[in-house]
Amino acid sequence: MTPKYSAVQNSGWACRFALPLLALALLSPGDLRAAEAGSASGDPIVYEIVVTGGELLAGVYADSHTQFLTQTLHPLGLRCVGSISVDDKRADIAEALGFAVSRAKLVIVTGGLGPTENDITREALSEFTGIALQERPEVLRGWAERLNTTPDQLRPNLRRQAQVPDKGGWLKNGGGTAIGLVFEDPRAVIVALPGPPRELQPMVHDELVPYLSRRFGTRLPGCSLTLRFVGLGQSQISQTLDDNALLPSDVIVSSQFDGGRVDYTFALPDDTPQGRARLQQLKRHIQEHLGDHVYGEGTISLEEHIVSLLNNKGMTLALAEVGSGGSVAAALGGVEGARDYLAGAFTATTEEKLHSLLEVDKGAWRRSAAEPRLQLLAAAAAERAVSQWALLVGPILRDGDRRLVVAVFRMPGGRMETERFELRGGGDTARSHLTTRLLDRLRQRLQRSP
Repeated sequence: MTPKYSAVQNSGWACRFALPLLALALLSPGDLRAAEAGSASGDPIVYEIVVTGGELLAGVYADSHTQFLTQTLHPLGLRCVGSISVDDKRADIAEALGFAVSRAKLVIVTGGLGPTENDITREALSEFTGIALQERPEVLRGWAERLNTTPDQLRPNLRRQAQVPDKGGWLKNGGGTAIGLVFEDPRAVIVALPGPPRELQPMVHDELVPYLSRRFGTRLPGCSLTLRFVGLGQSQISQTLDDNALLPSDVIVSSQFDGGRVDYTFALPDDTPQGRARLQQLKRHIQEHLGDHVYGEGTISLEEHIVSLLNNKGMTLALAEVGSGGSVAAALGGVEGARDYLAGAFTATTEEKLHSLLEVDKGAWRRSAAEPRLQLLAAAAAERAVSQWALLVGPILRDGDRRLVVAVFRMPGGRMETERFELRGGGDTARSHLTTRLLDRLRQRLQRSP
């Protein structure tokens, strides 16, 4: 999923906005100075994120770095006051940096540290800070050992990546050649991280977090618990937590959401047996109020949870889709081991083509009304796939300005339940929301089933 992000520590929060909104101050200068001055007494250290890359602005990729960084750093006592996405051009990077260092004493820059001509972040930061770059022999030796060669045989574009700030340092990269860079500018500490998530994320955990602890006295990771919700909005969950006073004052809360799926992470500063026990007690209290909407814990996905339910019950599932375009099958099919429980998947562009694909009796088909025809399709999908469960997603229907999809859940023993779903939004967004809601209703029925 591609999540949006928000985070709170009691009344705290995290934010992001784009470069055209640079004039928008989400915290006043006075608030920023107060937060920085109070960091020694345990208040959050504020930081700014600058995400570089023309692909982001062209819509080719989504910015996942802001979500990951804020979610990772917030429980450690750091608070994001802004995230700026800019093109990988020196003037744009310099403008973003000028704004960022006016708001925070820590700036994290992502992307543009690779070996190509477009990777200019290293030089842009050197030019902005006035801090020279010098090649580090120990970095070259490390690369040469990994590549089974000698330092003098390394390509020039690779040697360029071994340039490190004179005033600052560097962060090791266990998954690539683009090391992280630290510029100790008088205005702010500027940390540059590589763009690929497979390189950035381990570097943050293994290198950046310990560095920030040494440099700023931030907390090291404590204990945490992530609960995954479906079928409720973030505001509804937050309101329930507040109304029932479920959160102790020292619990740090962060959340990320995408459509009908919401993750809440609850953390304590120190990793102790008592802290872990408190989080488990908090989980039990939350489940008392919101248990119907909690589908998992940690990193388990909704799709993995459904496959686990099928496994535990010794059941299989058949899918027949029109209005969802095969999205449910694609979602479940991506789970490891799903082939053992996904008995069959049939997708067609129209109800009539699905009828032909499943070889439903023509006489029964003609004599049936609209919803009974869908039930015939659901039964046929279960029979063709030799499956106890089946989910049939009918075509998209018009009801005035509304768009509807009728789904049929066929359960063991042949019992049928029909449900209508309204499509929200358009394009991929509408299909993503529909897929989540269909999976949620399937989850609920599987959980109720003996």
